Amino acid sequence: MTPGSNTTAGGGLCGRRCVKLIFSASYGDFINNIRCATRIAVDRWPGIADYLNEGVRAEVGEITLLSGIGDHSVDFVFASNIFEHLTKAEMAVCLAEVRRVLRHGGTINIVQPNYRLCYAEYFDDYTHVSVYSDRSLSDLLRANGFTILECAPRFLPLTIKSRLPVWPALIKAYLASPVKPLAKQMWIRARLEARHGAG
Repeated sequence: MTPGSNTTAGGGLCGRRCVKLIFSASYGDFINNIRCATRIAVDRWPGIADYLNEGVRAEVGEITLLSGIGDHSVDFVFASNIFEHLTKAEMAVCLAEVRRVLRHGGTINIVQPNYRLCYAEYFDDYTHVSVYSDRSLSDLLRANGFTILECAPRFLPLTIKSRLPVWPALIKAYLASPVKPLAKQMWIRARLEARHGAG
């Protein structure tokens, strides 16, 4: 299963008319390689702008405060390995901001460690403060007005750091394979169905 494999131009990774928002964009490896009308990279690191391609907008700040992004203006939010670093209170605020900026039918797309599969080493990273599994994160998203479209408990290894070269073709083959050895990260794609709490 590949992220967005069943929804390319309409709302997956390559929609040219969509607005895509990437959390914790780091060096821009992901956002620099997607195609859409508007690309927004959010990261607390001020140096992020130096690594973004022309046409990618940088928003420097916390993902719990998306004040530079308009209401109902985004089609696609991508968060990779970030929510485990938020407290529960910060996560609640972040999801409220995601609901605010997403258009109706927009999606949040998440890759992160699955605690059910990596509990033995989960807290080897001292910056991990919250625990989520594919089940608990799916339930949290549902409670916040989202419908789960895809959930892959085993999606990627916990890390791709290796002494051996990491070839793009090998990663593509791994994602396409029904068997994923060492996969301890999950993939969840969820759609915002309605304004949460709207009366």
